[in-house]
Amino acid sequence: MDLESILFRQGFGSRRQCRSLIAEGRVAVGGSVCADANEDFPPDDLTFDVDGTPWRYRERAYLMLNKPAGYECSRDPQHHLSVFGLLPAQLATRGVQCVGRLDEDTTGLLLLSDDGQFVHAYTSPKRKVPKTYLATTRHALDERQLQALTDGVLLHGEKAPIAAAAVRMRDETQLEITVNEGRYHQVKRMIAAAGNRCDALHRERIGGLALPGTLTPGTWQWLDDEALRALRA
Repeated sequence: MDLESILFRQGFGSRRQCRSLIAEGRVAVGGSVCADANEDFPPDDLTFDVDGTPWRYRERAYLMLNKPAGYECSRDPQHHLSVFGLLPAQLATRGVQCVGRLDEDTTGLLLLSDDGQFVHAYTSPKRKVPKTYLATTRHALDERQLQALTDGVLLHGEKAPIAAAAVRMRDETQLEITVNEGRYHQVKRMIAAAGNRCDALHRERIGGLALPGTLTPGTWQWLDDEALRALRA
């Protein structure tokens, strides 16, 4: 694949912008500056530098973000900052999108990708991908509330009760809850329907993939093969 196409596919701008980067001597491959936009390189396992910053070629982008509060999962945010501002510009340019959304005040594990099939697979209601949250409640939890969430609660606008896939108290105001759907404000509404109020919500897990403790709020990382296998587990 020629160097111009490599940069273009990785989100370094339009083809004209990529040619300019190369012509200006700002791109290096294997430690050597390459000024020929038409020079071919095998993209598999290719790492190149732009302005001294290394970048590994990836045909598709799969990443996780530890979303902080105060960010919207939108390219056109209405009231808060966009989560895309936490990513390198190249990822937004190549069309990375959120795999589902978290409310602006909800924190934790957020997946992003430019693979449409991947996005659909983990947002389709038919797949019933489990998502585990840690909810901090306004009032002390009790067995009646846990039972209601397990049996199913009727949410406004829904025709049938919705049950949590699993619930567990961590302490009197800390609830671990797993759901298989992704309805609007679902966990918060379920807790309200059970007779309590959710003051904070943090997503810890999607499928078999847990948010790493080393990933601090506002930071992101690529999903490696091991993480992708865990997600599918």
